[in-house]
Amino acid sequence: MRIRGAIPNRTSGAWSAASGDALGYRIYDAATETLLVDGPRRPLQGEVAAGEKLRVDLEVDLPAAAGAYLIYVAPVRNDAQWMFERGNDFLLAAAEVGAAGAAARPARLTSLRKLAWMRFFRSFVRAFHYPVRTIVEHRSLIRSLVRRDIVGRYRGSYGGLFWTIVHPLLLMLTYWFVFDVVLRTRFGGDDRPGNFVLYFLAGMLPWLAFSEAVGRSAGTILEHANFVKKLVFPVEILPVNLVFAGLFSQFFGVLIFLAGMAAFGRTPPLTAGYLPLLLVPQVLLTMGLCWFFAGLGVIFRDLGQIIGFVLTVWFFITPICYPESSLPASLIRVYELNPIFVLVGAYRDILLEAAPPAWEPLGWLTLGSAMVFVVGFAWFYKLKRSFADLV
Repeated sequence: MRIRGAIPNRTSGAWSAASGDALGYRIYDAATETLLVDGPRRPLQGEVAAGEKLRVDLEVDLPAAAGAYLIYVAPVRNDAQWMFERGNDFLLAAAEVGAAGAAARPARLTSLRKLAWMRFFRSFVRAFHYPVRTIVEHRSLIRSLVRRDIVGRYRGSYGGLFWTIVHPLLLMLTYWFVFDVVLRTRFGGDDRPGNFVLYFLAGMLPWLAFSEAVGRSAGTILEHANFVKKLVFPVEILPVNLVFAGLFSQFFGVLIFLAGMAAFGRTPPLTAGYLPLLLVPQVLLTMGLCWFFAGLGVIFRDLGQIIGFVLTVWFFITPICYPESSLPASLIRVYELNPIFVLVGAYRDILLEAAPPAWEPLGWLTLGSAMVFVVGFAWFYKLKRSFADLV
């Protein structure tokens, strides 16, 4: 295999044969990145000063065994110190040897740092792809479980599914009475009828789905112990069931909010169309935490009680039932680390202020939620092999 290209000298000194510098190559197994061949050295012709480029025209003997290989071409000093290990760029080529011969891709300039970022990105994409594929493949089963969960929750009661609307409505009315009527809380000094109710409802919308799913997550595997012990069942969809059941409750919360806007003579702005965009980080965050707590809850049975307390504290440190302006200005950056704080602000922006959400906090929230989604699933997947012995 013949490799051509140029390698810039990004070090502070010159490369030359007098300094013990030569051009060499290493061949690695592409799958395991195991070093297979440490090729011969070729002394440099002339001097390559800092900032200049080393021209490369090198023939490489590929291994005879079939397989995929990576070839690193770089200067090496005193037959031991590779420049790419010191952060300098190098030429990376790929080849695949088979029964019919060898196929190669052109060499490209890269560095170990760039490769590390590329590996991280590929690993992240693969880690993100598997849970998404699991959800898509079992979407019919998830739909059935969500329906069963919602119907079973109120089976035998006179109200039936009507409680799906009544329960969040009564909760909202309770908070409205305490903070609006008793404590006289106001948003932005606006005393118009319904001002507090609408701002409070807008803040409650993401909290309803989030708190319902996360609050039940620690016990979901224990509740479905028969699925774990007796059936070949994809238990990773059980926390997903909680997330979509929570979104079902949020759907009715949105209906209550729209009814409230109509009652107070307000029209939903066009920016309400951003709502599906806000659901992306909300669902990723909720699902990742549900997977994490569902796995941990099998080992630590007191987790459900702790989560209930944490959610209560979380609710009151988030400006849902009080205005954001009442927070100390010096702590706003700290509060922005709270993902629900960002979601509540975004919901109010698009539904009440006729403004798009703040893109920078929302972008960071989406990135962080994606990380939680991947880590939560990985944690659950690692623990699920031991569930049958623990439940």
